[in-house]
Amino acid sequence: MHAATTAGAGRMITFEGIDGAGKSSQLQRAIAWLQGRGIDPVVTREPGGTPLGEALRALLLAETMTPLAELLLMFAARAQNLAQTVQPALAAGRVVLCDRFSDASYAYQSGGRGLSPEWVTTLEHWTHPQFQPDGTLLFDLAPELAAQRLQGADRAGADRFEREKSDFFARVRAAYLERVRLAPQRFVVLDAALDPDQVARQVRAALQRWIG
Repeated sequence: MHAATTAGAGRMITFEGIDGAGKSSQLQRAIAWLQGRGIDPVVTREPGGTPLGEALRALLLAETMTPLAELLLMFAARAQNLAQTVQPALAAGRVVLCDRFSDASYAYQSGGRGLSPEWVTTLEHWTHPQFQPDGTLLFDLAPELAAQRLQGADRAGADRFEREKSDFFARVRAAYLERVRLAPQRFVVLDAALDPDQVARQVRAALQRWIG
């Protein structure tokens, strides 16, 4: 069941991909494009999106912790984001753009860290039963190319996820693609190696189809 089905006329679109795939910069382009069409989206991120979520984000990005602790904190932030930001916006008929959602937990904590996907599914059912985004954009990129992009950026402020090796991101990418296989109707997979303007055009086409 999609977000719109459960929450009136709103639409929730999520942006997913490995670190370095360019999803966050494409999200900023999407915001500007929607605003130019008279649509003012509610923009949030995970972990984050609320004062509690942002405090948890700071811990998750900086502190060493077990994979299970990481997974539980991700879903704690997600539960608060849904209750405080996402669901009220959808009930009001707003478009919500979210930088990562539960697909990221399957990719990072299960695929990357090696936790059982059933654990993620259990937490997902507790946190948002019968609720999924209306559409998910997956910015797909080879980990080697993502690493090159990240090396070209300012690495002084790299968080503990960005410092992971290519084999970690290869597992994350594979888990994302498995999510696509399981729910192909929800995903649009974008080749993030293309020119950013080409990717942005594909993003706009998907948004137009989902939002109308």
